[in-house]
Amino acid sequence: MEQKHANYGLGMSVFGAIFFIFGFATTFIITLSAPVKVIFNLSEFEAQLLSSAFFIAYPIMSIPTGKLIDRIGYKKTVIAGLILMALGSFIYVPAARIPSFPVFLFGTFVLATGVVFLQVAANPYVTAIGPDETASSRLNLTQALNSIATMIAPWLIATAIFKGLDLPIDTSQTSPAVAMEAASRVPLPFIIMGVIVLIVAVAILLIKLPVLHGEKSEKKSVWKHPHVILGAIGIFFYVGAEVGNAGLLVNYLKNSLGQSAQMAANYAAIYWGGAMIGRFFGSFMFSDMKNSKKITYALPVLLLALVSGAFVTDWNWKIGVTFMIIALVNFFIMQFGRGKAARTLAVFALIAAVLDLTTTFTMGSVALWTVISIGLFNSIMFPNIFALAVKRLDNAELSSASGLINALILGGAILPPLMGSIADAAGYTWAFLVPAFSYAYIFFYAVKGHKLA
Repeated sequence: MEQKHANYGLGMSVFGAIFFIFGFATTFIITLSAPVKVIFNLSEFEAQLLSSAFFIAYPIMSIPTGKLIDRIGYKKTVIAGLILMALGSFIYVPAARIPSFPVFLFGTFVLATGVVFLQVAANPYVTAIGPDETASSRLNLTQALNSIATMIAPWLIATAIFKGLDLPIDTSQTSPAVAMEAASRVPLPFIIMGVIVLIVAVAILLIKLPVLHGEKSEKKSVWKHPHVILGAIGIFFYVGAEVGNAGLLVNYLKNSLGQSAQMAANYAAIYWGGAMIGRFFGSFMFSDMKNSKKITYALPVLLLALVSGAFVTDWNWKIGVTFMIIALVNFFIMQFGRGKAARTLAVFALIAAVLDLTTTFTMGSVALWTVISIGLFNSIMFPNIFALAVKRLDNAELSSASGLINALILGGAILPPLMGSIADAAGYTWAFLVPAFSYAYIFFYAVKGHKLA
């Protein structure tokens, strides 16, 4: 029994680190669209192609990755993913020094392929390593670790790339010298990331992870399960909405609300920090612990919201307090979900849709905080959609289901350029109608779609 618990703890620790790594990489690429727009003097549509190059890897590679897991297992798939991530990271060095936007896109696709390997392996592993009843809680915990990284990435872009750059509101007026300076600041974060993931790959190679029963069993079709297919569509809209909101956020705050590029990137860090805070809430709200303990655990999470909100804005405690208050509201709203994955998902999807609509039809501080607050309500969506979509599946079906679900992360490649086109043609505010519609579908899945069998 002690060995079982030790293996469980080791497995959760390793995959917690994996979630952190691919969370950082994903958000760094999404936020990188803002400096890339400056470096290459791109339209908003063209800048969002960076997100497309990242997320197009999911439909291309997710299902083959599921087959690869069946053949070589979770551990070797994770190691291969880390090596590909390192390779993609190092491609950014010549891409920035030339500089070449096509090479940027190629490096992004290679890095994203590595992330796909990690994500397709990680989600079913965390789901299957413990009891079904607490699968949503475990996924929320690992997603919270993922979200710590997603908050750090925009802050790093604000600090390492935007800080000290004199950028005009109209990026088409950026001087070639400033564009080249921005390009010269890109490689270092990728070099560091590449080295780190190679070290992690070596560490994983040297440790023994618990093996899931059914890992090498004959593959079963999941097309007979409507709740899996509808859940995959839910992931399409969720990722498209989350990435679309985030991808436009920096330029929206800069161009429509008059924020500096550095401050806009800091606010983007708070948007992703909301996902981190909400997932920490979800890690114990969807567990079987007593309500009194849940309230006790909420207090340090609220403190984390205060400190992290202040930290990423150069210790602006007023912003930190505002973020903490919004996080407290998020925690109270989570109580309406009564610890149920589907019910909480429905409530959060409805509120996220309302926040996007409010961003469309308002301006100033109201619009700023409504769009940033969406991150808190995105928080539990991926783990809850995933947990509902794979419910009632056996281990032999998990890798196939995960491959299909992760293939529909394609939404991150489709919706951001669509939003960019709307922003170019009609203005940034109207682009937020796209994620509002997306959250409406997620509301449907939470209320009815996941029950279809």
